[in-house]
Amino acid sequence: MRALLSAGVYLPRARLPRSSIAAGHAWFNPNLPKGGERSYAAWDEDSLTLAVEAVRACTADVAAEGVAGSHRQFGVLAFASTTFPFADRSNAGLVAAALGREGALQARDHGGSLRAGTSALLAALQALADPACPETVVVASDARNAKPASPQESQFGHGAAAFRLGRAPDGTAVLAEYLGGAAVTADFVDHHRSDGEDFDYTLEERWVRDEAWGKLLPGAVVPALSAAGIAASAIDHCVVNAPAAAQKKLAAQLGLREGIFVDTLGKTVGDTGTAQPLVLLAAALEKATPGALLLLIGFGQGIDALVFRAGALAGTAASNFSAALAAGRQEPSYTRYLAHQGLLEMELGMRGERDNRTAQSVAWRKRRTVTALIGGKCRDCSTVQYPLTRACVNPDCRAFDTQEEFPLADCPAKVKTFTEDWLAFTPAPPLVYGNVTFAAGGNAFIEFTDAAPGETMVGQPVRFVFRLKDRDALRGFHRYFWKAVPVSVHAHGEGN
Repeated sequence: MRALLSAGVYLPRARLPRSSIAAGHAWFNPNLPKGGERSYAAWDEDSLTLAVEAVRACTADVAAEGVAGSHRQFGVLAFASTTFPFADRSNAGLVAAALGREGALQARDHGGSLRAGTSALLAALQALADPACPETVVVASDARNAKPASPQESQFGHGAAAFRLGRAPDGTAVLAEYLGGAAVTADFVDHHRSDGEDFDYTLEERWVRDEAWGKLLPGAVVPALSAAGIAASAIDHCVVNAPAAAQKKLAAQLGLREGIFVDTLGKTVGDTGTAQPLVLLAAALEKATPGALLLLIGFGQGIDALVFRAGALAGTAASNFSAALAAGRQEPSYTRYLAHQGLLEMELGMRGERDNRTAQSVAWRKRRTVTALIGGKCRDCSTVQYPLTRACVNPDCRAFDTQEEFPLADCPAKVKTFTEDWLAFTPAPPLVYGNVTFAAGGNAFIEFTDAAPGETMVGQPVRFVFRLKDRDALRGFHRYFWKAVPVSVHAHGEGN
């Protein structure tokens, strides 16, 4: 049985009310939508950091030594996006490094189309027909920008979703069983973004609905249903990111029952690009009952169609989607959104003038410490410390060369000390930093994120998130590190 074993979703904490967008452009376009809100990445988030969080939620049940996620046992990582931070660097490889999963792991980047997420999922499931194929994690993530005052500014959202796939004996409790799928490719241009451009150019919606949705979709859906041995009328949940008018036409054309289309999250999250079909699938599996049939459709220069049967793990605890959705906080400042998306140039002052050159040789040697947040544990006295060094920091031990790697990214921790610094430069003042104490032992000096002024407290539990440390604009390089988030402020729950 080829199956979905677990799911994880990450939605950025910041949610921008569409009324704030509309108010900002009322003088120019008074007809912009005012209802609902959309998610957007903070200044220190991008599609890669969103992907890391989604994979962590997806693999949180894989644990060792009491540290959740410390040994994520999968052999392939496929990362799909149209907004990779690097054009020539393995983005999936960097995600793997952040998870401490370098080495024999195969890391693959998938892009070039909004259906890259479903295409990666379909390819991974088809590869599982080979019994030798290892467990695979497929993650899709996007953080697309849009021109201010454009319809896309309100329609887009940022987010990521991940699924762990593998083979399981018949009768095993799984999230969903894969029944069959198919794909068609067509160079149908409904929108495009050329190399070097910041924004999509989008064509007229009605023409796309009539010409693409109406004519291309049966070429993949009909073969997928046939491969699964399922009639269209038997489908219980249809996961497709299509407008309501297109959904109605699809139902009539394919013979789908009414009322089976999954909410596209237009009012609460927005269109998360390559991640959208996978986010919606995770949401659908929370509502599905075991045995329910799901049809997943991906659209973008062609069609992907996949058919699943919900397994014993389907239901309210199937993923952390609901928790991720509920963890949002409204950000009413439209100009803050513009600044954090790089759409509004701010005067940074002299404190913002610094050279962020990365010493790549040092970064390579320290990558496990920096990128994966791995500390050390002494074999002689079991003292945990960060960073890992040759000498044990325990004054009663002081042994040399006894350190073994100890992952800390998923280790519980609390705030030991902190400072809210209004003088140091940060794109989101104040700069909050301090010491955190790990439950396993040891402490680290680290930045805090996603906490408003006055929210951080000594003794407060924190969780760690992989974020942008800074950008080297001169050389076009992004640096990443782990930051601490007060869990009472920002909790997404864990996947299953």
